[in-house]
Amino acid sequence: MYAAVLTAFDTPPVYREHPEPVATGSDEMVVDVLAAGLHHLTRAKATGAHYSSTGALPLVPGADAVVRDRTGTLRYAALDDTTLGTFAERTVIDVRRSVALPAGIDPVRIAAAMNPGMSSWVALRRRITFTAGQRVLVIGATGNAGRMAVQVAKLLGAAHVIAAGRDEARLAALPALGADETCTFDELDSAADVDVVLDYVWGEPAAGAMVPMLTARGDRSRPLTWIQIGSMGGPTAPVPSVALRSSRLQIVGSGIGSVSARDFIAELPHLAAAVTEGTISVQAQAVPLADIERAWTTTTDRRVVLVP
Repeated sequence: MYAAVLTAFDTPPVYREHPEPVATGSDEMVVDVLAAGLHHLTRAKATGAHYSSTGALPLVPGADAVVRDRTGTLRYAALDDTTLGTFAERTVIDVRRSVALPAGIDPVRIAAAMNPGMSSWVALRRRITFTAGQRVLVIGATGNAGRMAVQVAKLLGAAHVIAAGRDEARLAALPALGADETCTFDELDSAADVDVVLDYVWGEPAAGAMVPMLTARGDRSRPLTWIQIGSMGGPTAPVPSVALRSSRLQIVGSGIGSVSARDFIAELPHLAAAVTEGTISVQAQAVPLADIERAWTTTTDRRVVLVP
């Protein structure tokens, strides 16, 4: 079979022949890969930059995919740490880490949506006690995961969603997806009275926004939960001590480790159903797996999905 193989962290994967996968465990099966998303997580793990990366080489990247099992059933599968990922014609999945999909779905659409969508879905469903009627701010709302976070927050019952980002043109498209308000990073004090922050940026931008937001809150004793999900603005945020002392601010993280694999898997059917039903809008760009070297280094507004 053919696969995208990474042999060094500083070069893109190469499309080449690769040995056929072999299932060894009782819950494992060899499946045909139909569509696999090129996510930020996938890049970071493949380059050794993500905290969950094992650093093993050579490596076939790919953390998840829409696959077809030996019975012909379509599945969305999330892989554990492995050197044989989903950027291949075939791979091995643990059936317990997958969910069956209805016939007739668009594999590219599902593959594009599940990973970025799960970041906000799991944060709100499993990392905190989120209740319908709360107000949510999404920082970094113009990226793929942020766009989906706006929609997920609304779907899960947020009464008011504020979308924050740098690109005003992209912000202008977010009300159509459910954002009640939009703002740029220098206007975050206008979102002072939210209950939950979904932060895909972190770094200096997040730290710089905290004090103005907290100072502008009508009641600083009211809880504000800040969920750190992504770090596009930098891995370290110099959070001022006054932010923690002068308000009822709680900062938590959501990701691999802080949410158990069991909890992630339990939420897969619910998000898959929302995407399948068209409740969540997805921007996807299908690219042949053979073009992995070009896709790896190309920047696009859409989520790239590799198709063997």
